[in-house]
Amino acid sequence: MTQRTTFSGLSSSAAAGGGWNPWTLAVLAGLWIAALPNWPLWQALLALPETQSARGALFLIGFAAMVAAVTALLLTLFAWRATIKPAIAFMLLAAAFGAHFMGSYGVVIDTTMMTNVVQTDPREVRDLLNLRMLGSVVLMAGLPLLLLWRAPVRGLGLLRQAGRNLAGLLALVIVLAALLFALFADLSATMRNHKSMRYLINPVNSLYALVDLGLKSQARPAGPPLAIGTDARVLARAPGGKPPLVVVVVGETARADHFALNGYARPTNPELAKLDVTSFRQVMSCGTNTAASLPCMFSSLGKQGFEYRDRDHENLLDLVQRAGMAVLWLDNQAGCKGLCERVPNAFAHDPVAGAPALPANLCDGEDCLDAALLHGLDARLAALPADRRARGVLLVLHQMGSHGPAYYKRSPPDRKPFMPECTTNVLQQCGRDPLVNAYDNSIAYTDHVLAQTIGWLRQQSAYDTTMLYLSDHGESLGENNLYLHGLPYAVAPVEQKHVPMILWQGPHASAQAACVRGRRDVPLTHDNLFHTTLGLLGIAAVEYKQPFDVLAGCRAP
Repeated sequence: MTQRTTFSGLSSSAAAGGGWNPWTLAVLAGLWIAALPNWPLWQALLALPETQSARGALFLIGFAAMVAAVTALLLTLFAWRATIKPAIAFMLLAAAFGAHFMGSYGVVIDTTMMTNVVQTDPREVRDLLNLRMLGSVVLMAGLPLLLLWRAPVRGLGLLRQAGRNLAGLLALVIVLAALLFALFADLSATMRNHKSMRYLINPVNSLYALVDLGLKSQARPAGPPLAIGTDARVLARAPGGKPPLVVVVVGETARADHFALNGYARPTNPELAKLDVTSFRQVMSCGTNTAASLPCMFSSLGKQGFEYRDRDHENLLDLVQRAGMAVLWLDNQAGCKGLCERVPNAFAHDPVAGAPALPANLCDGEDCLDAALLHGLDARLAALPADRRARGVLLVLHQMGSHGPAYYKRSPPDRKPFMPECTTNVLQQCGRDPLVNAYDNSIAYTDHVLAQTIGWLRQQSAYDTTMLYLSDHGESLGENNLYLHGLPYAVAPVEQKHVPMILWQGPHASAQAACVRGRRDVPLTHDNLFHTTLGLLGIAAVEYKQPFDVLAGCRAP
């Protein structure tokens, strides 16, 4: 009996040589992965005008052969009897999951997206699970895995298999070189003009991102981050002045153009509209996902300096604590991405000494609505050191906000002004209107939570109070068939980068109100958060840059 050369033959009886050669399995797996799990890549390429001609069709065929050859080349490194099946299984599953997320939500997989994957917690995973994912994985990985499991693998001995693998590597390299030479003009033009395509080559994109993430994590020196604010001090207050209490609310996945305060036609801000707040309308984020934006927005380095730093630095929380003020990070999401490790921190669902248990309508286990951030806040504030509170307090509330794809979970049943809403995490199965309704309900609930935060601040008569709300990134809601967020910044649409920023200040700042409102259309970025917060707290430090303090020009000397 002769060995068959298709996946359908893997379950047949062993070939005359005693089974399948590991290198043959590597090549077959490369062909399968290039064909089916790379469908988002082929769909994107087929939509380009450059591929609509006969030359474009030849380019697609050649590029598919290149993807197959690269995948087979990687698997050839593991083409041994004991390792080929686990290696192929890993590649198939990585490709199947990658294809599902890229095809379903329009995301791409790069290093920052891989950072999000590594840092994802069980709650976020649950929101992503659905039958569509199961079907995709079964179709793209389940069938070949079943055939692979049944396929006998031939053992040729160390030297013979090494010779086969070396010959296979050389053959694949020759094929790749020939294809690269033949397709270079079209390939270079396509990758130059459509940079996002390189992040769709599956699962090479995931493997590259994982390796790049590992190398970057090892590139910076080990040990504690570089200290900042070593000269930080609290500026003297005017006679009779009160210590500052600044609440920074970090929003999640909120896009500026869905806030009525910024001109959105729907009433998504009914409560804030009645309060004396200023909404800054032209604010751009540092990144397009939480893992990129959150550490960047609290950094003193700015976006460019943060992305190209050669070692880790302390952040805004560290500086404020070093100046002698009280700091508390309160989280209702997957965590602070390392920002709050050196300051007092807690999760919204953590019990609070001296406060009643969280109401059942706010939390279901560790899944809480954002109003839980305000529960027991008086007790949390009182538990901070009194001597530090006397100098001032920085309180950070990290919201769940509008985290997708299960937008409907972000608002309670009695606070859903826009109906009907999408009640599934398979966003493509929802019509445009129900999807936007579910998202806008989450924005309206954020409006309610921010109004409640201001109400709590008004009760803190011992402090000069301020609330500053700023989202970490935006969100795509189906525009250009894109969903969620996380595209590389250079190619991401504005919906993923244009974020809301809202300021409320107590009576102590009433003289500045007109000046502040006059700055609401000034172009701003996440870089302004660090310096504006230091200005609000009245902290001097060498890292403080007055031009980046949004309120510096309105503040009395």
